[in-house]
Amino acid sequence: MTRRIVVTVIGADQVGIVAKVATVLAEHRVNIEDINQKILGGNIFAMTLLADAAASGLSLPELGERLEAALDGMDLKVMVQDAEVFRFMHRV
Repeated sequence: MTRRIVVTVIGADQVGIVAKVATVLAEHRVNIEDINQKILGGNIFAMTLLADAAASGLSLPELGERLEAALDGMDLKVMVQDAEVFRFMHRV
């Protein structure tokens, strides 16, 4: 059974963002299935990733807290959402 989540990270571009996010997810048995990142306007980092959190024992708020802690001091906005909720909120 899968438990798909969407993680978004937005803020100033800097070294190590993807590495820190991927490390936290791996430490908590969350498998990244798809990842998309862009640098907008030369300095704004925007990343959206789809992952399977079925093997993780963490709730979405707990996972969000772990990601925020890993990115502390980097002035980034992190959101973790259930993939179905994300799809519903962003449908056209």
